[in-house]
Amino acid sequence: MTSGEGEAKGGRTGRRPGDAGTREAILDAAREAFGRRGYTSASLRAVAAAAGVDPSLVLHYFGSKQALFVAAVDLPIRPREVLPGVLAGDPAGAGARVVRFFVGIWDAAANRGAFLALIRSAVSDEPAARMLHDLLTADGPEAALRDLGFPDPELRAALVGSQLVGLAFARYVIRLEPLASADADAVATLIGPTVQRYLHGDLPVPTPEERP
Repeated sequence: MTSGEGEAKGGRTGRRPGDAGTREAILDAAREAFGRRGYTSASLRAVAAAAGVDPSLVLHYFGSKQALFVAAVDLPIRPREVLPGVLAGDPAGAGARVVRFFVGIWDAAANRGAFLALIRSAVSDEPAARMLHDLLTADGPEAALRDLGFPDPELRAALVGSQLVGLAFARYVIRLEPLASADADAVATLIGPTVQRYLHGDLPVPTPEERP
């Protein structure tokens, strides 16, 4: 038996060869790594080890760490597409519906890795920060509110986005109790009124002359 045959049969390296499931295994490992460590601290070598592949195979599929990150945080929803449905109905309950929907999406295990990767990485990585910015503006609440004819969509979306990002950080990143363990209905009841005011309330913004 040759050394090559022995390696092929015995799997001496323990590395997964390229196959139909390899790309998804790498993406799963990347979401876990970026979600736990953020973009800067997560390494391609660590992703490869978690996926059971050689680091060169990660580069073969994705080309670079940044391209891997973009693929890993390809979010399962497009806010601009789903928010109009969430906002439809009684305007008085819109804030609670937005919060309940947001928490439901985050609580789904299949989604959380991508969202955590984006939130953690946006703190230290400019491309990730731009992705989050776009998710809240051109691809998210700002675009949806503009499409629906809300007044001052940019300001309202920025306020809603700030509330939801803060909620995500407190509930899912630092797991601040008792918020982290509260169910979706409780969170919607507590935070919904604030989002409701941002969506439908008066938002007096003082002019420079009126500011103290």
